[in-house]
Amino acid sequence: MQWSDALGKPHDRYPGSPRIVSLVPSITELVIDLGLAGVLVGRTGFCVHPRQAVRRIAKVGGTKGFSIDTLRALAPTHVIANIDENRREEVEALRDFVPHLIVTHPLAPRDNLDLYRLVGGVFGRESQAADLCAAFEREWAATTAWLTGVPRQRVLYLIWRQPWLSVARDTYISRMLAAAGWDTLPVLSSVRYPEVDLPSVAREADIVLLSSEPYPFREKHRRQLLDELPGVRAALIDGELVSWYGTRALHGLPYLRRLRRELANSPAT
Repeated sequence: MQWSDALGKPHDRYPGSPRIVSLVPSITELVIDLGLAGVLVGRTGFCVHPRQAVRRIAKVGGTKGFSIDTLRALAPTHVIANIDENRREEVEALRDFVPHLIVTHPLAPRDNLDLYRLVGGVFGRESQAADLCAAFEREWAATTAWLTGVPRQRVLYLIWRQPWLSVARDTYISRMLAAAGWDTLPVLSSVRYPEVDLPSVAREADIVLLSSEPYPFREKHRRQLLDELPGVRAALIDGELVSWYGTRALHGLPYLRRLRRELANSPAT
């Protein structure tokens, strides 16, 4: 049986003992959760979950600008990359010595199902992947049922400050939020992570969400925003639970349900 990656490239189940390098934090977590920690030989410095498991795994640098020489020395059979996380030219350079490059690009929550099957299938973890698929379907059904009767809201999801950057609706983040009834602003964007005019767009939103990553927004930033934009409502949000696909989506969906309930029951401050 074969499984296709985001580029449409087919991948067979690997018959030997793999040596995997993951260049994507959420994929590193998925690989480990599939029971493959023992064959994960390399990761980026941003691959920090699960914390205990990743400590023994060699770092190759960042998701962008990783060390090709360090990666080569690990002699991987497989490198797993992502279209958004990694630079195309850097990944292409690996083709000279990496037998199997797996390129991922989940764009919506339900894309996690194919991701589980791809990684689980290639590395002989079909049963574990099936368990993840079943768990995802349960959380998806619970979210869909919960959303019935819950009003949709417009949100400005900020990932950076000065310049203020948000997310377009064709991103995984935006579609994850949409699953919980939050529709992101701006409605239209020619780029996936657009710069926004904060005062005008924030006033269009029912709530401004300040993500914990990639910019580490904290309570002091929320307070500053409220002082600068009276009448605007703002809240902090765990960016990992919204932007990380893979097994993190199993926690992200119930987290978004809880957060919406908490915000609905809290004063508008």
